Amino acid sequence: MITSLHNSKIQLVRLLLGRPMERRTAKAFVAEGVRLVEEAWVADWPFRFVLFGETLSERGQELVKRVEAKGFEVEKVTDTLLNSISETETSQGILAVLDYFPWPIPGNLSFALVLDSIRDPGNLGTLLRTAAAAGVQAVFLPPETTDAFAPKVVRAGMGAHFRLPIFSLSWDEIRARTSGLKVYLAEMGGATSCWEADFCVPLALIIGGEAEGPSQPAHNLASQQVYISMPGGSESLNAAVAGAILMFEIVRQRKT
Repeated sequence: MITSLHNSKIQLVRLLLGRPMERRTAKAFVAEGVRLVEEAWVADWPFRFVLFGETLSERGQELVKRVEAKGFEVEKVTDTLLNSISETETSQGILAVLDYFPWPIPGNLSFALVLDSIRDPGNLGTLLRTAAAAGVQAVFLPPETTDAFAPKVVRAGMGAHFRLPIFSLSWDEIRARTSGLKVYLAEMGGATSCWEADFCVPLALIIGGEAEGPSQPAHNLASQQVYISMPGGSESLNAAVAGAILMFEIVRQRKT
């Protein structure tokens, strides 16, 4: 049983829960809680190791047995120590260190999402969760957007990370990846209502952050700007809400 903060696995977890640079260097991230570790297991995601507490639930214990039976390393940790490194207010008794292992981008890409300057981890995680539900085939994150594998983003994504190709790229790389797609930019002053835009064509949708709106590179990449009609007179919508409306309008149009 691990009892010391100086244990190498505990030290690695603390680094991965911290700065993005540490996650990029280690090419790993942390999933915390029974549900997220289950999602990683179901997706056949590569585990480095699992740490679990003394009072882990029965459901969590069964999960640990399955992970261990497949040959991955698991270790028990004192509840006090696990709580001390947990990102949540109360630890759920289990966390996994996972390799960064992005899904490949489909060759026939027709529905991509670009999340521009989304800095709030909760909003980014929610947008990823919605993208997975809407059938988005790839998500591209420019440098101005927060790290998709930060612990709060992973928690808010509720397993989306294990079902979506997610790539942090430069704007030049995003332009190359979206070549051949019509690029729609969500913009309050857009020329076309989202209800009138043609979302049946192969496309990429850019959602900008609430604080400053879409960046200049996003405007440069866009083929067309679209807006969401708001008869109630509100000035703007939360980025995650606006993204959900637009993604499922794309789904609606393609289903009719």
